[in-house]
Amino acid sequence: MSKQAPVSEALKNRVILITGAYGGLGRELSLACAKQGATVLLLGRSMPHLEKLYDEIEEAGAPQPGIIPLDLEGATPKDYDDIAATIEKEFGQLNGLIHCAAQLGSLTPVPLYTMQDWQKVMLTNMTGPLALTQALLPLLDRSAMASLLFTLDDHNTAYWGAYGVSKAALRSMARILADEQENLVDENGYPRVSVNMINPGPMRTRLRAKAFPGEQPEEVPPPSEKVAAFVELIARADPKLTCADIRL
Repeated sequence: MSKQAPVSEALKNRVILITGAYGGLGRELSLACAKQGATVLLLGRSMPHLEKLYDEIEEAGAPQPGIIPLDLEGATPKDYDDIAATIEKEFGQLNGLIHCAAQLGSLTPVPLYTMQDWQKVMLTNMTGPLALTQALLPLLDRSAMASLLFTLDDHNTAYWGAYGVSKAALRSMARILADEQENLVDENGYPRVSVNMINPGPMRTRLRAKAFPGEQPEEVPPPSEKVAAFVELIARADPKLTCADIRL
């Protein structure tokens, strides 16, 4: 495959970390950010999948990405601290963090959910993103026009169990964090770290296929149709904006 230059420079010289990087939405965001000039740090649990995406980004002629193998379900506080130290040492900055990693768990009535399965979902969808955010906020705070973006969902009705609870908790945490960051401004009066949320709505992903096994894939749009709003927020198109809560 011949190399192609990035189609835009909206994210030139920016370092963006994406969790769940090789999943449906994460993959499309990783490619989109790379093609707009960002150095993308790919975080996920499967090294072969990360390496495949790494090669795809390089073949597109985008800046060389980085790979961060991590399973949010089993990560320790030291793992998160080590990631922050490695990013600072190897890249010197972090301008954006997009949380895409998610685990569905089982569509089970709450009284029947085992605590082991409940905790696995919460670790991936809520506790892990919180711990990673805590570890990386100092780096984001030192970077110009930094952006923190959480991927949300509004499935919180019967049988959505741990997934629904984790996404509702993630929204609350993001709103609280955005409120705390709003008045921490740079010399121009802009928030040093913009904290925003996007609910992308239905997408043609493995997670959705698991939740809706009877649904025909062509009935829902591919993740590639959702990435523009994410890129606009991560690029800080509106430098004054913080705490956007968008549903696509």
